Amino acid sequence: MNRRTRAQVSVRGGGRGGGARGASGYQVLTGWLGRVARLDYSVFEEVKTERTATASAVLVVLGASLLAGIGSWIWALQHGEYGLGGGEVLLKSVLGGTLVETGVFFVWVYLSYVVLTYMFGAKVFFQELIRTMGLAFAPVALSLFVAVAPLAVPFGVFSLGLAFVVENAAIQRASGVTEREATVANLGGFAAFLVFMGAFANVVKVAEFGGLAPGIFFFTFGV
Repeated sequence: MNRRTRAQVSVRGGGRGGGARGASGYQVLTGWLGRVARLDYSVFEEVKTERTATASAVLVVLGASLLAGIGSWIWALQHGEYGLGGGEVLLKSVLGGTLVETGVFFVWVYLSYVVLTYMFGAKVFFQELIRTMGLAFAPVALSLFVAVAPLAVPFGVFSLGLAFVVENAAIQRASGVTEREATVANLGGFAAFLVFMGAFANVVKVAEFGGLAPGIFFFTFGV
């Protein structure tokens, strides 16, 4: 191989790897989210083995929960007649709710992990599920649109339903189980997620609405 050929090979090879290494964490995360939006589920196979994706996945859960809380806060600002204080909703549903939902998300992941490993014998690490399921939590960000008062509940339900579907794909791609097994594991974790979020929605409520819960959960105990 002559010097010119070696240089060409070096540039081509370095272009792929170097480009990936040169991309910022923000660019990489944006690319992953774009693939999730296109329902390109192969992204979960890539994220599963990417150790640096753990922090990004948690950031996605935090961001989606925050947007859900902002949605319920904007809704509350439009409905002062219910005795809702904007500052109180901001403190409880947005700030407190974001942290609570992020924590409860880990319960969802853990229970799914337990079902996968102990019931179905899947060979998957907990951290791998955090990465894939965290990224799959992105559709919850659509709960921002609960701010559209006439469609608040439909938007909230749609965002959670879509998240469940994408989580199913994430679990299946991460663990290699069948679709049925992934669904069973996902249902177990999702049910616990709903129960815990419903309970926190009933803690330190704002008027007759949800307390430490963002998005659709803010309306769980509403009038």
